[in-house]
Amino acid sequence: MVVRYDVLGIGNAIVDVIARSEDDFLIDHGMRKGAMTLIDEARAEAIYDAMGPAIEMSGGSAANTIVGVASLGARAAFVGKIKNDTLGRAFTHDIRAASVTFDTPPAHDGPSTGRCYVLVTPDGERTLNTYLGAAQELEPDDVDAELVAASAITYLEGYLWDPRDAKDAFLKAAAIAHDAKRVVALSLSDAFCVDRWRDEFLELIRSHVVDVTLANEAELHSLYQTADFDSAITALRADARLAVVTRGEHGCVVVSGATTEAVPAFQVERVVDTTGAGDLFAAGFLFGLARRTDHATAARFGALAAAEVIGHLGARPESSLKELARQDGLPI
Repeated sequence: MVVRYDVLGIGNAIVDVIARSEDDFLIDHGMRKGAMTLIDEARAEAIYDAMGPAIEMSGGSAANTIVGVASLGARAAFVGKIKNDTLGRAFTHDIRAASVTFDTPPAHDGPSTGRCYVLVTPDGERTLNTYLGAAQELEPDDVDAELVAASAITYLEGYLWDPRDAKDAFLKAAAIAHDAKRVVALSLSDAFCVDRWRDEFLELIRSHVVDVTLANEAELHSLYQTADFDSAITALRADARLAVVTRGEHGCVVVSGATTEAVPAFQVERVVDTTGAGDLFAAGFLFGLARRTDHATAARFGALAAAEVIGHLGARPESSLKELARQDGLPI
């Protein structure tokens, strides 16, 4: 089958509700700073009532990544479940406006469209409280086999491993992709997500259900239950076909076979909001892989995309990543 899309993302369709917050607010409401916590609808309403003025933006980890891929000029598609409600229609509009193909049928009953309350503290760190809502209703029937087979890379977010049906959709997509000789990539998503599913994530990596593993330093330490970075990298090298670990301002490390390559981060004037930094790094790295660049260049694309998104509020690029890459001399 002809490749029609460079990257297909499958993940939670979420609308972000973003507000600035002080650390005391997180403490008063029992939130773990920097973590993503799943909440129910009652908790969602309580947080919304207590938080300050907010901005609503379409989000979701894999969806943010796919929007970044499209901003770099690649052909991108997304699969995720929404409800036919106000937030669901806003999500659909926003992702299609970003030149991403999105045709997952919306639900007409059941939970409302998912949303994530993002509290951004003065240091730019974000704390996420996610009500999955309709997103957790994603099921295998929502995975279009022809779409997966026509995508060079299928990108799956670790958060999908929480709902049972979404997990089955995840596995179905991976099997279809491999049958079509395509690449499957996985983001570990969050250190606490890794805590919940460590053994199963390790099995996905070791059994090569996934070909490319993306993680940050905290997720890597959680995966191998060690505080020693070098030990964790050694373990990752033994398990993964290809992996990249982001380290914030220290850049990233790409692990491929016996090779470990460090790539520096882009310098930024001021960190405004780290929401989406990992998502946009993944966008650049996957873009590079889809365009068959070397791994260091793919990581450079990732670093550029991450630097753009942490310079403003929100988890999606405000500037054309394609133009920024061209200005930087990257092979766009």
